[in-house]
Amino acid sequence: MKHSIIQQFAQLENLAKTITRFGIVVVFIWIGTLKFFTYEADGITPFVANSPFMSFFYNTPNAYKTHQNKEGELIAANYEWHVQNNTYGFSEGLGAFLIALGILLALYKAAPLWSMAGSILIVIMSLGTLSFLITTPESWVPNLGDSDYGFPFLSGRGRLVLKDIVILGGALITLSQTAQIYLKNANRPHL
Repeated sequence: MKHSIIQQFAQLENLAKTITRFGIVVVFIWIGTLKFFTYEADGITPFVANSPFMSFFYNTPNAYKTHQNKEGELIAANYEWHVQNNTYGFSEGLGAFLIALGILLALYKAAPLWSMAGSILIVIMSLGTLSFLITTPESWVPNLGDSDYGFPFLSGRGRLVLKDIVILGGALITLSQTAQIYLKNANRPHL
């Protein structure tokens, strides 16, 4: 009995790969779509503004702290600052890019080479996102009086970033799986 259950577990690899791919597709399309809404664009501002690789997308990245809106809050003056800062323009471009990556991953059987490119871009993007743990002070609990602050105490933003380790692993799985499909199709005799 015990061995038969373990044998069933051993057969889950293909299902696990499918669910991993589907999960990444859903996350990228959903989060990509949310990038077109102000609250999501406002939420990524500290990451972009503090990143040495991305801050150039904003016109005045160093001034973001005085113009932050909380989730669900809309202060007109802050909104106008974000418009002038290119916060929303950058977020919409990022959203379109995320949606495109999700679609590329979904098309792995029809367009494996393009899907591999999508997986590679997600690997690179996940590494970039993980760099926010180093570049974004808001990734760590601030010193506001409690003895638990700084490293290793992740803030809400830090916990959000840390999940990209799983997306990185998933993107490597989708890359490998799609490369196998591509090679299988390339080695198939042509009629």
